[in-house]
Amino acid sequence: MTRVLDIKDLSTHIRLSKSTVQAVGNVDLYIDEGETLGLVGESGCGKSITGLSIMGLLPPGGSIVGGSILLEGRDLVGLPEEEMRKIRGNDVAMIFQDSSSSLNPTKNIGDQVMEPVMLHRGASKKEAYDRAIEVLELVGIPQAKERMEDYPHQLSGGLRQRVMIAIALTCDPKVLIADEPTTALDVTIQAQILRLLDDLKSKFGMSILLVTHDMGVVAGRADRVNVMYAGRMVEATTTERLFDEMRHPYTQALLASIPKMDQDNSRALFSIPGLPPDLTHPPQGCRFRARCAYAQDDCAESEPKLVGDSLHVAACFHPVVGGPLREDQMLTLKHAASYHGVGSSDEEPLLKVVDLKKEFPVTSGAILRRKVGSVHAVSGVSLEVRRGEIFGLVGESGCGKSTLGRVIVGLERPDSGQVLLDGQDVYAKRGKELVKLRKNLQMMFQDPYGSLDPRMRVASILREPLAIHKIGTRKEQEQRSIELMGEVGLPKTALERFAHEFSGGQRQRIGLARALTLNPKVIVADEPVSALDVSIRSQVLNLMKRLQGVHDMAYLVISHDLAVVKYLADRIGVMYLGKIVEVASGEDLYANPAHPYTDGLIKTIPLPDPRGERSKKDVGIKGELPSPIHPPSGCRFRTRCPRAQELCAQEEPVMRDFGVGHTAACHFPLIEPVQLLASKGSTQSS
Repeated sequence: MTRVLDIKDLSTHIRLSKSTVQAVGNVDLYIDEGETLGLVGESGCGKSITGLSIMGLLPPGGSIVGGSILLEGRDLVGLPEEEMRKIRGNDVAMIFQDSSSSLNPTKNIGDQVMEPVMLHRGASKKEAYDRAIEVLELVGIPQAKERMEDYPHQLSGGLRQRVMIAIALTCDPKVLIADEPTTALDVTIQAQILRLLDDLKSKFGMSILLVTHDMGVVAGRADRVNVMYAGRMVEATTTERLFDEMRHPYTQALLASIPKMDQDNSRALFSIPGLPPDLTHPPQGCRFRARCAYAQDDCAESEPKLVGDSLHVAACFHPVVGGPLREDQMLTLKHAASYHGVGSSDEEPLLKVVDLKKEFPVTSGAILRRKVGSVHAVSGVSLEVRRGEIFGLVGESGCGKSTLGRVIVGLERPDSGQVLLDGQDVYAKRGKELVKLRKNLQMMFQDPYGSLDPRMRVASILREPLAIHKIGTRKEQEQRSIELMGEVGLPKTALERFAHEFSGGQRQRIGLARALTLNPKVIVADEPVSALDVSIRSQVLNLMKRLQGVHDMAYLVISHDLAVVKYLADRIGVMYLGKIVEVASGEDLYANPAHPYTDGLIKTIPLPDPRGERSKKDVGIKGELPSPIHPPSGCRFRTRCPRAQELCAQEEPVMRDFGVGHTAACHFPLIEPVQLLASKGSTQSS
């Protein structure tokens, strides 16, 4: 095979005002022609900096201090910026993690796709225009010619990511660096984007460097995988060998931290203790030893080197043997916690949502702002949450999940319907009665950094709700803040720091502490772990389940990550375009889905198993979510449903029973409803 990219002994540092971050150290990496190499590891391990080093796009203060980056034999290190500009976007292209901030909001899509062809290939405007339409159609953009005039904010997250891929492909690069290309996308769009990358690689013979923290993503797409930890490469081998016969304890721990579909949700998830080391002062010896269950004295004396054969190398003095951790091994390496079960189904629900509707006006005109339509965000949703229960709400981005959560906690007022807490209608209350009732409904936001006031210290953030509700003296409020820090696993010294001084996982813990401050009865958690990598995610999920048991409260967990919801939730509601289409227990929903949409969502879940992931025959759900301004008539899923018939366009399906606690709204379900089964049984007996 022809070696396209060959990195040897790469070291990249980032100089700060008072220190230097040793972001990448002595890294070796190679990619052959037509190959996909997965690069995995936790946030801050150096994956993205490695990709940016190849592109010559390091942040301020960043520089390559050693090593070489050979692109088809030509060393990119030390090349003048003028030379790098000819290579960047032409021979090597990059898909950035956040398409919304990477695309220029002041330029339309057409101009941004045309730009690389005109710069690198000297194409005329007409040639560039034709090429732009060609690549937009290639990446699956519908009505590509019309989309050329659109701006990024007019596109969905999935379409923006496709535009990013189109820009990267315009000049037929030899190497495509995909930096977390699906992290911000829901499972259906993620599956489509990953399938698209596979197809494009086959068509053009490109080499792909797939940077991700999702082991399920690399399982189905990568030919080989390199694992990074704290700026060092710790293991490298073929994908199958990595999952079956990993050697480094860090790789084994990463795989064990992933919630699996058959996970026992009465037990704590395996999690890697602690955090990665500070790379301004990296520790002596093995950088993973402080978190490693197998560490011995020699791990502190010197740093292990990559050793092994040509197919498999690992940097460890005491490599693991026998593949993934078994359940009994996990229990010996961590404190095994058990969680209490759901409350009785006979008791009155703690939270009850009845026929809730919420629309947002669509206006036209810069001055008069006339209403020309409505976004049907929530359209007649009803659900119940019992005491001590975790209710999961899943669905694609734009289906109305977050709007429903915001209405429940009182951040948005419904157009109609009821939110009942302990039998009391929240929106029928006024003044002090409303304030008193709403303190029992709190929210964990998706972005803890954006939801925590950057001007306030943590102590003030936690004291604020207590002061507003006039609960306790200042001393008692300070003591409550210290208690909350202990509950979420942070030292009391954290109270004097600002939000920006914490990692993502620590900020999510502060967000949970803030939600717990008033001892609420219900917490609505909106995508609580979507932005966290796998090891930190398991810590936060364990914390959420443990604190639920301690405080005997209920959660409404909103997420597009079905594996996370399957582990967390007792019951799950599936939402599509403003409506609940199916409700069941986690086990029943995944084993016997009744609605085709639920079945499609389940099929798109990335499996941390190379054989299982590659054996999938279809992408799950095809097409884009219809506009919530003009939702389809009848069944809203019919435009994407493989089972749709004429009836689906004429009548909206009603909820029917498919077993104890299992309901779904579908004219042509995947399993037969209880009433039909009962009638068949009576016919046979007669």
